[in-house]
This record gives sequence, structure tokens and C-alpha cells, in this order.
Amino acid sequence: MPAHAAPLLLGVAPEEARVHCIFIHGRTQSPEDMQAEVISKLNAPHVAYVLPRACGNSWYSARATEALTNETRRQLKESVDHIRGLVEGLAHGTADPKPLVIGGFSQGACLALEYAMWHGPWRGAMVNLTGCRVGTATCDRPFADLDGMQVYLTGSDKDPWIPAEATANAVEALSRARARLRCDVLPDRSHEVSDHEIAVFNSTLCGIAQGCWW
Repeated sequence: MPAHAAPLLLGVAPEEARVHCIFIHGRTQSPEDMQAEVISKLNAPHVAYVLPRACGNSWYSARATEALTNETRRQLKESVDHIRGLVEGLAHGTADPKPLVIGGFSQGACLALEYAMWHGPWRGAMVNLTGCRVGTATCDRPFADLDGMQVYLTGSDKDPWIPAEATANAVEALSRARARLRCDVLPDRSHEVSDHEIAVFNSTLCGIAQGCWW
């Protein structure tokens, strides 16, 4: 898989922001899709948004609930490393990095969760809109102590890509990781971002911008 492309930058300039937010698109999607479906519906002030762009509009080829193969591990590591580079770029040249929210939708939410298990915790929060861990319970996967980091996770009983069982397994993993977790399972919601999820995401950003937490 070739290298991922340059991100879409939205909101205020990173150096002027109170909060940095990296929000990752799902499979077959783009940063522009996330701008239209999520970011444009937020009104949190003083936020610099970085929307990564996957090569071929996919962060890895497999479904999240399939057992990890060597190829999936390679693709996943490349994508995690790409997000790591964006995080380091935002913090470059400052001794006091801004609070950071990392999140995503669908495959992007899964990638954000894997990033946290590789490189968490950080000062800020994670927002996983319809996400789970990549792989199965029998796979050898990284695991981090998130040390009380604020996490918002969502799912649905009718989502065709992330079944309720995968959401439940993500709750268990985040609980063991000692995340400060809020989880909303939204009955009958299809594979989309609902107004409720937007509202919680927005309040999370507003709270962090004001130096407050859940």
C-alpha cells in the first residue's frame, strides 16, 4: 500500500488553537466526507482539525472483525505510524503541546482505537464513532494502560460493519485499559453518524477547550 496522502486542515490554525483534533475517515471515504458529515456540524471554538487522507480511501484491506493476517498487521502499522507522524507534527517545536482529541468514524474509529493501544494515553480524549478493536480475541494485539483518558465510543444493534458484539468487546478492552469511558449504543441506527453523536463530540471538544472534562 503506497504512502498515505496529505491531510485536510480545517478550523483555526494549529498555533492559534486551544485544542487539536485529528479525525479519521472510514473505508471508501475521504476527509471531505468527514468535513460534510461531521466537522461542519460542530461549533466548538478554538479547534484546529486535521483530517488524514488514506491512500485508496482505506486504512487497511480487511474487515475489522476478521482475524489479523501478516498483511493486515503491515497495513495497520503503516496507518498507525501515519497518524503518529501527524501527532508529532502538531507537537513539533513546542514544549507544551495543546490538548489532543483523536477520533474517527467506522474504520477511522477502529484505527484511532488501535493508535491508542500503541501510543496512548495522551492529554486529551478519544472519540470512536462506530468503532472496535481490529482483529479477534485470539489475535496477539498491543494493549496500553490508558490511565483514565477520556474516551467516547458508539455503536448500534443494526450496524452492518461493526456488530454489537464487537462494540461490547471494545468496551471490555477499554475498561481493562482503564479508560474513562462513555459508551452509547444507539438502537436502529444505520451505518452513519447521528445527531446525538455529533452533540457529544461537540461537547467533548468544548469542554477540553475550556479546560474541563467529563
